[in-house]
Amino acid sequence: MRRRLISVVVVVGLAAACTSPDGGGATGGDGQSIVIAAGSEPENLNPILGYAPDGASKVFDGLVSRDAELRLVPVLAEEVPTASADGLTWTAKLRAGTTFSDGTALTAEDVVFTYRSVLDPKSNSTVASRFDAVAEVSAPDERTVVFRLSYPYVPLVQHLTLGIVPRKAFDGVDVNSAPFNTAPIGTGPYTVSEWRKGDRLVLKANEGYRDGPPAIKTVTVVFVPDDNARATRMAAGEFDGTVLPPKLAKSYTGKPGYRIVQNPSADYRGLGIPSDLPLTSDPKVRRAINLGLDRQAMIDTVLAGAGKPAATPISPYVDQWYDPAASFEYDTAEAERLLDEAGWRRGADGKRSRDGQAARLPILYPAPDVLRKELALAAASDIAKLGIDAPVEATTFELMLQRQKEAASMWGGGEPYDPDTTAYTLLHSRYAGQPGYVNMTLYRNPAVDTALDTARRSLDPSARKQAYSDFQKAYVADPGWAFLVFLDHTYVLRDKWDGQAAQVEPHDHGLVHAVWWNLERWTPKS
Repeated sequence: MRRRLISVVVVVGLAAACTSPDGGGATGGDGQSIVIAAGSEPENLNPILGYAPDGASKVFDGLVSRDAELRLVPVLAEEVPTASADGLTWTAKLRAGTTFSDGTALTAEDVVFTYRSVLDPKSNSTVASRFDAVAEVSAPDERTVVFRLSYPYVPLVQHLTLGIVPRKAFDGVDVNSAPFNTAPIGTGPYTVSEWRKGDRLVLKANEGYRDGPPAIKTVTVVFVPDDNARATRMAAGEFDGTVLPPKLAKSYTGKPGYRIVQNPSADYRGLGIPSDLPLTSDPKVRRAINLGLDRQAMIDTVLAGAGKPAATPISPYVDQWYDPAASFEYDTAEAERLLDEAGWRRGADGKRSRDGQAARLPILYPAPDVLRKELALAAASDIAKLGIDAPVEATTFELMLQRQKEAASMWGGGEPYDPDTTAYTLLHSRYAGQPGYVNMTLYRNPAVDTALDTARRSLDPSARKQAYSDFQKAYVADPGWAFLVFLDHTYVLRDKWDGQAAQVEPHDHGLVHAVWWNLERWTPKS
């Protein structure tokens, strides 16, 4: 798979005291420790329940992983698994001699237990839908794992990055509440030393790691959800690195000792538009809203140039699947025409209404997220220019879900590995009305369903490509969202290590991916 990979690295820094998050001492003066500020905290550290499903978890390994170009490479498996001719059987042979961090040997039964637990309806797994095609997982011997599918599903191999857990750790305990969930054991390059929820996670190097122990011996991840707070504490010298909105990151430009790293991503921000509101139940209105949004202005101002316009959830950085023809031009005249045609006409005050009902679309965003706030305000301003009242409210993700039928919300998501994971549960009608972060807009489009189902089940790469092109064209004709931008992720990092490699990033970029996706290979600068 070809992907354009862009990494912009600018030397910058601060003349600030280098204090640790505990208030004393320098952060990693010898380069053997690092303090990272993350914008989000995981609910648990159990891959079965959905922790780090795309790999790079630091604590766990999957059967496969990805290199800098996102090519699959074998990790716990001897080689990248392949499917049988009919696409219904996948076989993985495990590497010999792999052990968990407690010294016990990895066996095929551990792999089988991991995947069967994900599929178990009693498990509260957030990634079970990725394995809908899996009918059975078995271990004919200690080093062989066989996946049998109910229908051909090419993307399965992309999901074999899921971390493997030791079966014995769950003997007699509920997967959903097991002590393992906060004190896990894996085969990865680091072990969990401490987790103070709401504060920090401390990792220690796994000195018995099969590829050799990491040079960075201690990783402290401090959880700071507020963007401004992370920026302030980074400036105070508390952290060695953090993710920041582009405008905050650029405030470091020209100061020695630090770097700004800008990586491309498949991470979108977009307004989920409720399909059942009187205003937005009409596809003409949803299309009008999309045409009335000045995405490039949002990139230039809110993102300080660090991003690309979005029309669908498929990123332009994912060359194999992206269709550039599936887009929305900024065309307020056409937007106005569609709104008029749908019966929502302007009154003397410039506000639109139909049959005495005002055109109103509240827009929600999660309060601590500065970037989503600014995008919400920009989108609301553009929508208001069309004559639609669009009040903006700060709230929580939980309330955004609760109000999904009555308000648009500023969501984020996306990954660069396979469009099935990005689009299927988000836009297929079978997930409309299901709980959680699936089809939050209650979108239903038979043409989109058909294209996504065809792509999911096809073994022919050209047929899959055509199906995803059909999906994108059908979607922009009848959009269920107003996807706004794909972000370039921006980080501020102390210039103390070698070994960083750029990667097209997914939405999840706390400790798991981000600029430190290959942290175990970093070495202190001499």
